[in-house]
Amino acid sequence: MKFSVALNMERFSPARDMREVVDETLEIVRMVDAAGFETLWSAEHHTIEFTIAPNPFQLLTWWGSHTEQIRLGTATIVAPYWTPIRLAGEAALCDHLTEGRLEFGIARGAYQYEFDRMAGGIPQQEGVAYMKELLPAVQKLWAGDYAHEGKYYNFPLATSVPKPLQQPNPPIWVAARDPGTFDWAVRNGHNILSTPLSRPVAEVGILGDKFKKAVADHPNVPRPRFMMLRRTCVYERPQDWELPVRCSIDYGRSFENLFQNIGTVKNGFPEAVPYEAVANRTEYDPQAIRDNLVFGTPDEVIEKLMVYEAAGVDQFCLGLAFNLPFEVQKKSLSLFVKEVMPVFAARERDAAKEKSRAIA
Repeated sequence: MKFSVALNMERFSPARDMREVVDETLEIVRMVDAAGFETLWSAEHHTIEFTIAPNPFQLLTWWGSHTEQIRLGTATIVAPYWTPIRLAGEAALCDHLTEGRLEFGIARGAYQYEFDRMAGGIPQQEGVAYMKELLPAVQKLWAGDYAHEGKYYNFPLATSVPKPLQQPNPPIWVAARDPGTFDWAVRNGHNILSTPLSRPVAEVGILGDKFKKAVADHPNVPRPRFMMLRRTCVYERPQDWELPVRCSIDYGRSFENLFQNIGTVKNGFPEAVPYEAVANRTEYDPQAIRDNLVFGTPDEVIEKLMVYEAAGVDQFCLGLAFNLPFEVQKKSLSLFVKEVMPVFAARERDAAKEKSRAIA
């Protein structure tokens, strides 16, 4: 199992200087690259200060100029906010500017608040239909001249300018939680991005089973890769759990505002909705947060990650940004690199040796 990082620039108060956010983000970017993580992922969100990413391709190009080896991914492009020609060209240019390191992740979108402002108010659930029309059109534009007549997009003969550096295209990842999206993505040879959100650990196995079923249902398609994202914090002492749990709960109340469309947003800052307004209140119990998310000492985190490995996850993605103080993020990252990653690197080496012996 490989490791990646999802990094969001975030502000939870107008008193926080955006220049400080930029500087701190770049420091984390350099740490992640030097530590040997496989991929650094950026989201797309609009008009929301707690995820500042109006164009992930800008962020990835910036990060690419300050890194040497790490892959750079969109997690994710929100399909209904784009047109095929624009998306094909911007992604391909980003692939060139990052020297062929782009990982292209796409999703239907999550927040009705954004859909009301960016997608003409269509229901958020309709985003998956946009994605299923948009992505094949982008792939055809990457390949050459192509004209499209569809339900959501229409354009005469055109092509992507430029074409991607990676041929025939950058690796494609589709965000999925429901079985239908898993099936569609795997059937078309795309990798899978998924997240258990804040749900119990059993959700990891449930998502893993959806992936395994989709793979089994399409035996003629080479097995794609499977990434899973979860909020992560590593700390030295067991008693250090309270700060990340508190930050996660506060972050979650703002997330629920947008995810359930039940609160207000003032000047870009979503209000933290009352605990009583959250539909899935059991997931906000401090002990549940501590147990469900990848929070713990290095030994505890290693044990938790074994569940993801057993579920067939190829790449575990650390969700570092959830209003956790910057110095705590850095300490968590350092502990993960020093104490956790070597354990799984050793497991990978042992598995490779065992495979070689079996072949011999």
